[in-house]
Amino acid sequence: MAFLQAHLHRPARSLVSAIVAAAVAIALTGCSLIGSDDKSGGGKDVVLVTHDAFALPKPVIAQFDRQSGYHLVVHAAGDGGTLTNKLVLTQGDPSGDVAFGVDNTFASRALDADVFAKSDVPLPAGAQQYVVPGDDGRLAPIDNGNVCVNVDPGWFKEHHLAPPRSLDDLVKPAYRGLTVAPGATTSSTGLAFLLGTIGKYGDGWSSWWQKLIANDATITDGWTQAYETDFTQGGGHGKDPIVVSYDSSPAFTVPEGGTASTTKALLDTCFRQIEYAGVLTGAANPAGAKAFVEFMLSPTVQKALPDAMYVFPVRSGTPLPAAWAKFAVQPRHPYVVSPNDISAHRDTWLREWSDIVSR
Repeated sequence: MAFLQAHLHRPARSLVSAIVAAAVAIALTGCSLIGSDDKSGGGKDVVLVTHDAFALPKPVIAQFDRQSGYHLVVHAAGDGGTLTNKLVLTQGDPSGDVAFGVDNTFASRALDADVFAKSDVPLPAGAQQYVVPGDDGRLAPIDNGNVCVNVDPGWFKEHHLAPPRSLDDLVKPAYRGLTVAPGATTSSTGLAFLLGTIGKYGDGWSSWWQKLIANDATITDGWTQAYETDFTQGGGHGKDPIVVSYDSSPAFTVPEGGTASTTKALLDTCFRQIEYAGVLTGAANPAGAKAFVEFMLSPTVQKALPDAMYVFPVRSGTPLPAAWAKFAVQPRHPYVVSPNDISAHRDTWLREWSDIVSR
């Protein structure tokens, strides 16, 4: 998944720079988030297998260690898709005790492969709505965010062109050559965007994509290149004023001392991503794994998620950073595709998508 940005009331800066800064800060504080390669033997170590974007502050990790009596060791395993693939390949003999970062685009695959053991972690108020349909207590929802089309209103004002407002607009001649999106086969963000178009257009999704590609849209390997290099408001000051990013992105493009964001998320173009955590089947330390999943749902972690990993908490009543209320607005009606449909058709959809964009 991947909901990666910075925070308001700081100078406007690139989203990737924010991630790097957070990683450096963790390193400088001496936090052993990326721990040794020693797997827990059932003792005090709890080995977390997660994606590369996992980053909780040192004091939060220290609180888990102190309260639980365990020590968290983190193994990063790529993005959400890569993480899921590795978990499936090591099912029954996992490289850790607990996993975080499998999202709703891959959750059904992990469940079908029995990657996760039943743990029945109690869910706080608000979290139940994000549970994978049919799950029997193996995956706990931890956070959510929405992949949405973002635009640069200033660019459109300078060029005397009204910004697009919908997915339908992106295939119109007026927006020819102005859109950049990460690829669905190489990016979890890109896959979520593809699923959003399937949620909106149903069987007509491929026709829409054919029109988008014919309208000279740019497809990149990942979100970083799309946002940071090709987007006009990214760090590279690219040429494309339309980009696939997140609903929280505009909260982090507000100039220092400013009262308005330089970007805008189109809330009628969104697909919701939900990230889960669960105890791994065959875990050496299942008790410690369950304790960590419960900790991820605690008020402390849920409050830390927006600033630490730039996602929305699932726990009702969790306070959000002040900037989010104004600039990180969630869509009321994001597009949805059921986990069962994703599981049944994901590979076919991706093959068809690849054929369309490679023509």
